[in-house]
Amino acid sequence: MTVLKWIAIVVAAGYLAGLVLLYVKQRDMLFPIPTTERKAPAAAGLPEAEEHVLTTSDGEKVIVWHAPARSGRRVVLFFPGNGDFLAGRVSRFKGIIADGTGLVALSYRGYAGSTGAPSEQGLLRDAAAAYAFATERYDAARIVAWGFSLGTGVAVAIASEHPVGKLILEAPYTSTVDIAAPLFRFIPVRLLMRDQFHSDERIARVAMPLLIMHGTSDQVIPIRFGEQLFALARGPKQLVRFPGGGHENLDDFGALETARQFVNGG
Repeated sequence: MTVLKWIAIVVAAGYLAGLVLLYVKQRDMLFPIPTTERKAPAAAGLPEAEEHVLTTSDGEKVIVWHAPARSGRRVVLFFPGNGDFLAGRVSRFKGIIADGTGLVALSYRGYAGSTGAPSEQGLLRDAAAAYAFATERYDAARIVAWGFSLGTGVAVAIASEHPVGKLILEAPYTSTVDIAAPLFRFIPVRLLMRDQFHSDERIARVAMPLLIMHGTSDQVIPIRFGEQLFALARGPKQLVRFPGGGHENLDDFGALETARQFVNGG
């Protein structure tokens, strides 16, 4: 019995130590920063855009890239995924602005030249600063908020609190804790996770036209989460499934053209 007791103590101690480690390191896992290097738009291959440094409500300095919209065109307010950096999205940005659509793309705190460390509340402050930048230059009805992956939670939060013309969610989720919980089945993730991005609780406050795009073979955020969020959303709304599409490659399946039609539609 003494041996069994000590085995149980060691297992319990190891489990608790693992919980502590996951709790401490969870933001490193949710916000993997691929680079802190600051690169100007022209150097990255997007000379149509200019870099601006914004001050958030809590004093951080975050970067946006702005490509002005042509007269009468809308502007996309783009919120990237958790492993994204602006210079790595140049191909997508070129596609967005090719027809004269404008672009305001945000580099979250801690990412590629922006100060601070990421958290849910921090990213929402960054997004509010980017939204204010956009509305200083464009009427809110011309702004299309577009979130990808983690950025869908940011986009939903902005659209639930501020007027925008339209909302695009690419590979969205109901909440980040819904994604994480099945991956750590023996850990009380719902109690320990600090940044849960509950789009499921915010989407009912979104009243503008909504487009959700999701690949049927997405292994990062399975399409069922996008479908669940779509079911919770108010109209008008549209869900486009891309058969065989994964998480990062929806442009290969026509996502950019689908988004362009939605952006330019009435």
